[in-house]
Amino acid sequence: MELSPSAHRDTFARDHLPPPGQWPELLFDLPALHYPQRLNCGAELLDRTIERFGADRPVFRTGGGEVWTYGELRDQVDRIAHVLTSGLGVVPGNRVLLRGPTTPWLAACWLAVLKAGAVAVTVLAQQRAKELATVCEIAAVSHALCDIRSLDDLAKAEVPGLSITAYGGDGPDDLLRLAAAGPPEPYEAVRTAADDVALIAFTSGTTGRPKGCMHFHRDVLAVADTFSAQVLRPEPDDVFAGSPPLGFTFGLGGLVIFPMRAGASALLLEQAGPDRLLPAIEAHRVSVLFTAPTAYRVMLERIDEYDTGSLRRCVSAGENLPAATWQAWQERTGLRIINGIGATELLHIFISAADDAIRPGTTGIPVPGWQARVVDRSGVPVPDGEPGLLAVRGPVGCRYLNDPRQLVYVHEGWNLTGDTYVREPDGYFRYVARADDMIISAGYNIAGPEVEEALLRHPDVAEAAVIGREDDLRGQIVVAYVVLREGVPRGEETVEALTDAVKRQLTPYKCPREIVFLDALPRTPTGKLQRFRLRALK
Repeated sequence: MELSPSAHRDTFARDHLPPPGQWPELLFDLPALHYPQRLNCGAELLDRTIERFGADRPVFRTGGGEVWTYGELRDQVDRIAHVLTSGLGVVPGNRVLLRGPTTPWLAACWLAVLKAGAVAVTVLAQQRAKELATVCEIAAVSHALCDIRSLDDLAKAEVPGLSITAYGGDGPDDLLRLAAAGPPEPYEAVRTAADDVALIAFTSGTTGRPKGCMHFHRDVLAVADTFSAQVLRPEPDDVFAGSPPLGFTFGLGGLVIFPMRAGASALLLEQAGPDRLLPAIEAHRVSVLFTAPTAYRVMLERIDEYDTGSLRRCVSAGENLPAATWQAWQERTGLRIINGIGATELLHIFISAADDAIRPGTTGIPVPGWQARVVDRSGVPVPDGEPGLLAVRGPVGCRYLNDPRQLVYVHEGWNLTGDTYVREPDGYFRYVARADDMIISAGYNIAGPEVEEALLRHPDVAEAAVIGREDDLRGQIVVAYVVLREGVPRGEETVEALTDAVKRQLTPYKCPREIVFLDALPRTPTGKLQRFRLRALK
């Protein structure tokens, strides 16, 4: 597919797209997916929404009761965009890293980066220095906007040439102070091409080396105009909330893109665990909820203590939703959870179902605008009822940033998600298992080798292997099998020391929940680790 003329002065992102022959086939069958050649998704989500619904509608709410209107958000976004281009020297195409807790300010920074024609690289506030350094290296990040509370690890990453601007502090160079002192006039969004890269979302591979997934301006709107518009069907008076942070595309869609595309509002919670969601639903009359199956299971234990009558839509993704959890939630609330499967490579959910179309125990059917099938290792479709690899295609496709794993994910025009599925005779898709060694715990993707590397950096560790063990609450938990160096005691103190060492290097959710000491790891005569034997251990 021939690309439109780019508005990017910094052409790094376009220069590092996969060769056209390695792209998946893209589908634009729905009329809503016929976008103009020049398109800025930040302006579409903000300025065009104001034109349709007005500036006085609420857009973001906080747990402390603060409410931002669309007009107030636009004022802040435009001021930040002026600072980016006039004060910080950001030019269209520069990669700008965004880091901080889920707040209206983080969302405003994301929108400002897009309106300025730059490329947003949103990461988790919990990520550690080494992880941040790797992301910045892969994406050649030049600038960073960081919540003052999340600054330490980014500074420790010591990224060469990175210009870091903090927000939320008291310093004279704080982004918000610079924005307040800047010009009040509207910012004219850069006229980016619909196929200019708007964001790079990172996902871990089974090797632990993160993969940058590049998504265009039209992709951001496409996920809203397919899953959100066709399945979720939000209304302007809806209040969205959920647990996924904006560093995950699940959260970016559910808490920013989808509500703004519909003229609705979102409750942005800095702490959004199951214990915080229930009181927030009651206090803020949340109507649309996004979270993982683990959270639904936990919330069931206390749901009778809160008024959840405002809920009308509940979305589950990130891991498989057990039929028992779906049934229990429906019995207690009267609500049918909208199950779905998405991928960072495809930006958001592409198989799902709502209302009477829901079949408990299945993920659903392809979202309008998408196609799906189940294939064997050669890419040949398998008969209904037989397990195989899930292959999908639609208006968004996998485009890794300069990564040879593009050839693994895309095969003959289809995106292979790495999941094993069965297509039932009635067209519904049922999840079976992951097709690789990725650990999925409470909706988080965790690469075992990355955790192994963190353990092996400890001087007491001779060998380490990490697997996922099935868990009723989280789906899987991270279990580490460790061979200690001679003379190191196998006690609780060593367990605590290793756990602390991993937490200092990696995001906390990647830390092993169990560490087992062995005399030796099971290996083949050629030295290859036999993970299946570790999985068989009890």
